[in-house]
Amino acid sequence: MSVNGTLGFALVGCGRIAVKHAQLLGGGEIPGARLVAVCDIVPERAEFLGTKHGVPHFADMHEMMEARDADIDVVCVLSESGRHAEHTVALARHGKHVVVEKPMALTLPDADAMIAACDKAGVRLFVVKQNRYNLPVVKMREALEAGRFGDLVMGTVRVRWSRDQAYYDQDNWRGTWALDGGVFTNQASHHIDLLEWCMGPPATVFTRTRTALVDIESEDTGVAVITFKSGALGVVEATTATRPSDLEGSLSLLGADGNVEIGGFAVNRMRQWNFTENLPGDAEVLEKYSENPPNVYGFGHVAYLRHVVDVLSNGAPSLVDGAEGRKSLELIHAIYQSAETGTEITIGPDSHSEKLGRK
Repeated sequence: MSVNGTLGFALVGCGRIAVKHAQLLGGGEIPGARLVAVCDIVPERAEFLGTKHGVPHFADMHEMMEARDADIDVVCVLSESGRHAEHTVALARHGKHVVVEKPMALTLPDADAMIAACDKAGVRLFVVKQNRYNLPVVKMREALEAGRFGDLVMGTVRVRWSRDQAYYDQDNWRGTWALDGGVFTNQASHHIDLLEWCMGPPATVFTRTRTALVDIESEDTGVAVITFKSGALGVVEATTATRPSDLEGSLSLLGADGNVEIGGFAVNRMRQWNFTENLPGDAEVLEKYSENPPNVYGFGHVAYLRHVVDVLSNGAPSLVDGAEGRKSLELIHAIYQSAETGTEITIGPDSHSEKLGRK
């Protein structure tokens, strides 16, 4: 359990994103948190991260939870997307809080099972949506909540990243419908979350997808047009077929009284900040509210994990719990359902993809 007010974090899954979590938790970058154990069914991966950060490593998550029970307060589920639900439900029974990477699950019943399991165990479920904490996104959200945009007209996200065949060949689950999905589920899920978070509840969606440059089951390219319940429109443009390298991960909002565009390759650079009513400090926003992250993960994981510690240690309200994380998953299912049927889909509890998460 917590030692001197410091929460112990364990990792389940030691792949690509786990390196980021281990770096932050094991490198002292998250005050009030420490890395205490890591696990992966591929022993070499667990051994690599465990040795690097000086913590015990395991090949079985239940063995880890039992052996290090006294040290673990929070478990980060960083396994394949299609196994998030299985692992979260099983880990909740150990009575530890759970942080799960995006997407929280691949099917809505799985997401509901995760929420129910954590509620039953009396533990918190946190869904990683780190881009909400990017410096320019925080500033844009501040303007949105202050009503500076007026009535929203349109919101657009663009994910123009590069993932070649070698990326998908790293692991046999990548790009599969059962365990991963395509660009909408994986790379663009954070951006879809940002769009819905800003624009409000979606009403309908129409989608087109294709698999352009790689050999995978799912799509590497797609466009979705969303009508929100407010009447505003939204566009999601997503691809991993940008060549030769990542181009952008961006978000723009247009309203009756202003517009903001956040660009960069990780929603990290304030590019436009324009409102009909100027306020003190507006002239400095473009310069002050930009970041230059080293990769597409940006700096948001630092703020997100600090938020988790704040919630658990100080009782702060949780920004992205299981119910909040489920919202964007429902939209993603409707996006795929539209692509599969070739029709506009009314988004609701019955929206579902026939492919995503189906084993």
